[in-house]
Amino acid sequence: MALHVVGNVCVDETFYVERLPRPGETVNAGATTRGVGGKGANQAAAAARTGVDVIFRAALGADADAGFVRTGLAGELMLDGLVVLDTPTDRSTILVDSVGENVIVTAAASAMAFDPVAGPFQWPGRGDYLLMQGNLGAAVTAACLGATRDRGAVAILNPSPLTTPPGLPEADIIIVNAVEAEALSGCAEPIEAARRLSRGGTASVVVTLGAGGALCLDRGASDARRVAAPAVTAVDASGAGDVFAGVLSGCLALGLPLADAVGIGVQAASIAVTRRGTLAACPSRSEIAALIDGASRRLS
Repeated sequence: MALHVVGNVCVDETFYVERLPRPGETVNAGATTRGVGGKGANQAAAAARTGVDVIFRAALGADADAGFVRTGLAGELMLDGLVVLDTPTDRSTILVDSVGENVIVTAAASAMAFDPVAGPFQWPGRGDYLLMQGNLGAAVTAACLGATRDRGAVAILNPSPLTTPPGLPEADIIIVNAVEAEALSGCAEPIEAARRLSRGGTASVVVTLGAGGALCLDRGASDARRVAAPAVTAVDASGAGDVFAGVLSGCLALGLPLADAVGIGVQAASIAVTRRGTLAACPSRSEIAALIDGASRRLS
């Protein structure tokens, strides 16, 4: 089985500040970093570190930043799925405060212009998985998810960032954080929000709860399972959600049950928040292998 990730890739500029600025205020950064990011690339790389075969597709611009991205992803992913458009390579500015909270602004011209359906696209086959986020155009995302389900593959959607007004194309598995769950369902209580998002039990829903771990509602189930997160000291939470979604999806493609994949994803994200960066914070292949091995021993 293979995991197809269709999404975005960008250059991340991260500024570490004592506290996030108020409207109209300027604050000085104590440190800055520059690296490769984007929810699609982050999730694809995290998934690849589980050991699953990952096929990644995204768009770059025809500029120097495209070379920076390719260099940063070399050794992480196959790069033949990157296309070049007549747009600037996407960029994100990330502010991270002293307790690891963050705000992110992204310029997404390449992602919004990317349409894999219009070009040569190797669709996932029966038994494969597709993982998408909210960075591409809504019609493109819906078309990719629909074509995947029509071919008997499993469609996973992490609809972040949310569109305005928020919409939710149909997927087999939905991964959201608590804020997104409330915005999409109209309910602030995570378990009830998950029930509403499950479309009458036809989709599995995972809601991440930050330091509270996550909950997962299996397709057709009435009760959600809660997965606790280990206690850690957070340094930078900006890439944790992508690590969670990528590792969870990779574990599913490896054949693990959803609840175990969620547990491994929570542990991987808990490692990521103790490190600076987005893709740079992702646990290594050996660290993720140890998490998977621990889950496999518990299953046996």
